[in-house]
Formats: sequence, structure tokens, C-alpha cells
Amino acid sequence: MQVVALVSGGKDSTYNMVKCVEDGHEIVALAHIHPPATAKQDELDSFMYQTVGSSGVQLIAECLSLPLYLQETQGAAITQTLEYEQTENDETEDLFQLLTKVKAQHPQVQGVSVGAIFSRYQANRVQNICDRLGLTMLAYLWQRDQKELLQEMVENGIDAVLIKVAAMGLGKEDLGKTLAQMQPKLLLLDEKYGVHVCGEGGEFETFTLDSPLYKRRIVLDEVDVVVHSDDAFSPVLYLSIKKAHTEPK
Repeated sequence: MQVVALVSGGKDSTYNMVKCVEDGHEIVALAHIHPPATAKQDELDSFMYQTVGSSGVQLIAECLSLPLYLQETQGAAITQTLEYEQTENDETEDLFQLLTKVKAQHPQVQGVSVGAIFSRYQANRVQNICDRLGLTMLAYLWQRDQKELLQEMVENGIDAVLIKVAAMGLGKEDLGKTLAQMQPKLLLLDEKYGVHVCGEGGEFETFTLDSPLYKRRIVLDEVDVVVHSDDAFSPVLYLSIKKAHTEPK
């Protein structure tokens, strides 16, 4: 079926696209929720969306040679229960608006690629939007063993770097490192502190520089380190992408 892929810029949404294509689906468009242009920082602390790295998502569209549809969010979770019903001004409704725009331009789209692994909060909300729009949610990573999944991503060419850290044992020195470089440390932190090795507890977020589907690869030319929370035990820091470009693989 024809599919629109929800992309955050991170490894999970990217790898789920790979699995969609392996299963015979055709990705015809990308869709991304981004912070307002007036936002003073990249991190909105959204319950639903990864906003760090948002400025680089246009380059992912360039690498995939696909149209990119955008929708602004204020990151407001009005309804915070596990289950979700349509709620005015909730950030989930930004996704409804976004996919409505995609359907208007691509009426043959039947499926939505979603990189959800563990969060029922997020999956329930995406499923709610898909049901209302008559779309099928394709979440190939859902409930996968995270250690196996991380290994699979590394082996299958998902070149993603950490652009946010927010867990005990992770710090500034880990920003910009690849999944392959971080894998031993993440496994150790899982043993010591129960850190989710795919970051499903919010421990870290990534930005994908290359994947098997990319026709070009992304290079980060200039980034700033931003301290979002200077906690003594688990500081929250992220990379703000100031300049980047694509190049031939």
C-alpha cells in the first residue's frame, strides 16, 4: 500500500520506514510535527513528539527524494490519560491536521509508518488519529526486544547520532556519538540503572544521518550544545543543529 511516514528525525521512525519497504509498501510522503518558529528552544518537552533535531528533517526528505509535510505544535498535552479521545487544543490534534493535509494531496495513501516501540501513550494516540482518518498504522518495531532491535539497527546501516541525553550515566561527551559507538555503554547502563537501550524511557534521542533508504547522507556542519536542565545526576542536554548539508554516499 502507499504509505506516509511520520518522521521525527530519529532512528526509530527511520528504521520503521526500512521495515515498511521490506514488507512491500511504498512510501510516498513524509510528515513531521515541528516547534513554532517563535519557540526560543528546540525542546518543547512534548509528550508526543521529538522536537530536538527538527531543523534537520528537511534534509532527510532531500535524502529520500520525497515530499515533506509539516505541522506546527505548541506541545500541549491537554489529555494525559493513557487512552485518548478527541480533545480540542491537545497536541494530538496537530497530527490529525497534518495527516488530513497529506491525505488531501495523496488520496491513495492507506498506511502510516510509525516508529513507536514501547509507549502505549503515543501509540494509542496515533491509532486514534488513524482510525478517524481511515488509515492503517504500521508499527513494525512495536514491543520488540530493545537490545535485539538496537543491534539490528546498527547491523542494518542506521547511522544515527545522539542529539539529546537525559539519563543517569549519559552526558555531554555522548552527544554526537553514533549508535554503534554508544551500544556498549547503553548496554552497561541498562545493567546498572535499567536504562532503556533504545531510549524508550526518554533517556536519549537521535538524528539519522544515513540509512539504507537514503540516496544521499547528511553531514552536521555546526551544532550548539544546549543545557536544558542542569541536574546533578541526570542533566538534560541537546544539540541544536545550526548548519548541515547532504552529500553523495
